[in-house]
Amino acid sequence: MSNKQSALKYHEMKRPGKIEVISTKPCSTAHELSLAYTPGVAAPTLAIKDNPDDAYRYSAKGNLVGVITNGTAVLGLGNIGPLAAKPVMEGKGILFKKFADIDVFDIELDEKDPQKLIAIIKAMAPTFGGINLEDIKAPECFVIEQELSKSLPIPVFHDDQHGTAIIAGAALVNALEIVKKPIDSVRIAFSGAGAAALACARFFVSLGANIQNIFMADIDGVLYEGRETNISDCHKDFLRNTSKRTLAEILDGADVFVGLSAGNILSKDMLKKMNPQPIIFALANPVPEISYADAKEARPDAVVATGRSDFPNQVNNVLGFPFIFRGALDTRATTINEEMKIAASLAIAHLAKERIPESVRYAYGREDFSFGPEYILPKPFDPRVLLAVAPAVAQAASESGVAKCPIDDMQSYKDSLARRLNPARGALNLIYEEARKSGARVVFPEGDDPRVLQAVDTLLKEKICIPILLGNAQYIRQEISRLRLSLENVHIIDPMTANDGIEMAHQYFALRNRKGITVEEAKHRFRSRSYYAAMMVKNGHAEGMVSGITRAYPTAVRPIFECIGITPGMRAMAMYMIAFKDDIKFLADTALNIEPTPEEIAMIAIQTADRVKRDFAIKPHIAILSFSNFGSVDYASPLRAKRAVEIVKSLRPDLNIDGEMQADVALDDNKRNEHFPFCSLENNANILIFSSLEAANISYKLLEQLAPCEAIGPILLGVNGAANVCQLYASPSNIVHMAAITASSAKHLNHLC
Repeated sequence: MSNKQSALKYHEMKRPGKIEVISTKPCSTAHELSLAYTPGVAAPTLAIKDNPDDAYRYSAKGNLVGVITNGTAVLGLGNIGPLAAKPVMEGKGILFKKFADIDVFDIELDEKDPQKLIAIIKAMAPTFGGINLEDIKAPECFVIEQELSKSLPIPVFHDDQHGTAIIAGAALVNALEIVKKPIDSVRIAFSGAGAAALACARFFVSLGANIQNIFMADIDGVLYEGRETNISDCHKDFLRNTSKRTLAEILDGADVFVGLSAGNILSKDMLKKMNPQPIIFALANPVPEISYADAKEARPDAVVATGRSDFPNQVNNVLGFPFIFRGALDTRATTINEEMKIAASLAIAHLAKERIPESVRYAYGREDFSFGPEYILPKPFDPRVLLAVAPAVAQAASESGVAKCPIDDMQSYKDSLARRLNPARGALNLIYEEARKSGARVVFPEGDDPRVLQAVDTLLKEKICIPILLGNAQYIRQEISRLRLSLENVHIIDPMTANDGIEMAHQYFALRNRKGITVEEAKHRFRSRSYYAAMMVKNGHAEGMVSGITRAYPTAVRPIFECIGITPGMRAMAMYMIAFKDDIKFLADTALNIEPTPEEIAMIAIQTADRVKRDFAIKPHIAILSFSNFGSVDYASPLRAKRAVEIVKSLRPDLNIDGEMQADVALDDNKRNEHFPFCSLENNANILIFSSLEAANISYKLLEQLAPCEAIGPILLGVNGAANVCQLYASPSNIVHMAAITASSAKHLNHLC
């Protein structure tokens, strides 16, 4: 199937187009309908009438952007009209939503007159928290944006101009750093003098470029003093007193080429006349001014970028506009000013110098990236862009005085962004706060694993805990250098050469000598870093440990049980936290108890409830699950579940629990109220207890694979210390979560002052 056929099929399949409107509130009962519309809707309507700012409380305005076009300059397709532009605007909406959780209405207007277009957009502005102008031709776009920005109290942003400029600016800053040329002395040649080119040129000046060193050429040749053809007021700052009349001539001796014009207009010979180590941005789409391969063949010493994703260094506006609007909306900025644009550009540039997460490598076929000539910009699927750019924009808006709601606590704001990006971070927010307060030392037996090192980098930057790495120090340092991590001062211990290794082995022997362990066997086991880590926690040399990244669960958990032990009166068990976008569920036991007795099921339920309430500040509503509903099946498993409920109610009457019940009943209050009105479960269950490990394991793994959620765990309960075992081959982000849970648990276990 050709690319054209694939694209058409993509847009046509299931339901036509790429977007839909969904409700954010329940509307399945007559009461809910009365709240959503009449008569309930009168209350917020009147509140907004009295106080217009309440629109940000009671409507979607604060998270809604209008993507507006008249279709006069669509991609590289030109004036194809507003209707044909609709798929592009829908695509823009998808990018806003995917990368920054911003809702979009795409608006295609059949109007070319700039003044009429301004009037129409002004009239619909109350709908939106911000407006993104798109694919409107120059010079009309300049007039439209300037007038709307001046007259509207919400941010207005023409992405074709400023989005391109911000990303190209970030690319320029990094490329100049690589070739070691100062921005104020380089000579820059532009192909193209339209909206994007002019915006880029002006933005480069804001970044420090000398405007007199910028030369432009369009279809009619160089912009020079005295030229009359196709010149408007927007060009006057770039008219040069020069005898040069062609693109080839202004490229002679140039340091930087920026193409925002047409495909295949740049030859290899033209590039050969540029200065050593030139910077070549051939950004025309879909066909660049010169192909990446030809540019590198002509100038192997060049840093080359294009607008295409199939070559290194894609200058892609998606790195900018979603996150710029996120920061602007969250501060209720009245405009997107130059300070905010510069902050966004520099944040993007800086991010490219940091190590790249495993998730991004996975998204790009496990390709490795490091800052250099072929990696000067972050990748669009890098989840850190939101956390880098939006806070930078929000801070610039706050400091420059255009924010109606300036942000005082930037760490809290970053946490809120992380929750948008990753639902588990929302559920773990309290855990992270407690972990930061704890100052806990957390030891990692697999200290030489790249995923552990990447996680430790995050743990240190976010000040979540004090990590200790176990392993060969020389090898770990080599891995740190290879991964380009900032871990110069991280604490590393090699158990093979540590002075206390023999002493710990004898301690272990004293613990296990009546369990069939000999002295020699104890010494042999202490060649394993997991045993050394567990004994560090036992002796108070660390407050917690996280292991299991490279080992099967039974192997990884054994040193914890044998060295740290089980808390008296408790049962070793594990729970998973399943974080959905708007909900959290806790599942237990998911790892250790295969066929628990009623008494054991009851203990699992109590321990899970207490941990959820203590660590997550969530009131437990517990359902003991089965394939039976309240005695509908007379079989061993439902009977065990039923008996467990009776035991919990006897031991802990303060807990809200019921069962045995099927999963749909536990999660649907309508079913419970209609069919089982006697059920004592006050709300839909947030803790689901299983009567067999088989059911629990299958359930969480199905959810993890099929549902839009993140599974965090298995979180160990009942251990006489702060210790957790990750899933085999856990991602760096999951290791970070588990380390935060461990550090928080250490604080609660009173290991720390």
